[in-house]
Amino acid sequence: MRDIITLQCSDCKNRNYSTTKNKKKTTGRLELKKFCKFCRHHTLHREVK
Repeated sequence: MRDIITLQCSDCKNRNYSTTKNKKKTTGRLELKKFCKFCRHHTLHREVK
């Protein structure tokens, strides 16, 4: 039941990371603080299609 998702930086809009999530337990969009190599600091990354 795990699906592959892509995470996009909220500042520069680059798609930096891909991860998996459980669709049954996490129904909303995933948000994680990750390091963006383009912004060169930790920013909020959100799930995109």
